[in-house]
Amino acid sequence: METPQVLVVDDHEVVRKGLISLFAGSPLKVCGEAGTAEEAIRLVRKFRPNVVLLDVRLGDADGLDSVRHIRSAAPQARVVMLSAFDNPTYVARAVAAGAHDYLLKTTSRADLIAAVSAAAAGETASMKGELRRVASHMAHREKSNAAGIELTGRETQVLRLIAMGLANQEIAEALMISIETVKEHVQNLLRKLSLGDRTQAAVWALRHGVG
Repeated sequence: METPQVLVVDDHEVVRKGLISLFAGSPLKVCGEAGTAEEAIRLVRKFRPNVVLLDVRLGDADGLDSVRHIRSAAPQARVVMLSAFDNPTYVARAVAAGAHDYLLKTTSRADLIAAVSAAAAGETASMKGELRRVASHMAHREKSNAAGIELTGRETQVLRLIAMGLANQEIAEALMISIETVKEHVQNLLRKLSLGDRTQAAVWALRHGVG
């Protein structure tokens, strides 16, 4: 079996070099590194890696916007997002864009290697990744009667703001309602949509054109 190839994409050279060093001695081989989305797309076409380890932020650019372009350039490659941000909207957008996994930069070397190895092997998202807790649930929702769910105008507004990453207090200020009212709307949304948390709600919103 060939050694799985990994392309490391981060706009900070020090971070890239650090990540590359973490893979030393592992069953994975780093085939290249890129600091921009454009360079990443060029290199995935050149090297055809099994996995692209992609930072959520690429300088002033949005790494999440690059996921579809990378997968289009190299359909066989699985994209694993690596982020400093435990942000429900980022996780939701990663799911919607087709990322294989979403890891925080606080993850350990062992968990990083395990997650990337799993991605290379085509296995499901890692237990340590943020996508594991939403992907299977959302896949089930895709087959459900989601289109038949009726939301009030206010619930739709709240859902849209959740998808934008706003916290309850920020939603309350934006809609000029009390935070208690926001909490009530959030609970109603989760109940109506049969969702477990805000991240799943954000994924649902993006999947159904609410965000």
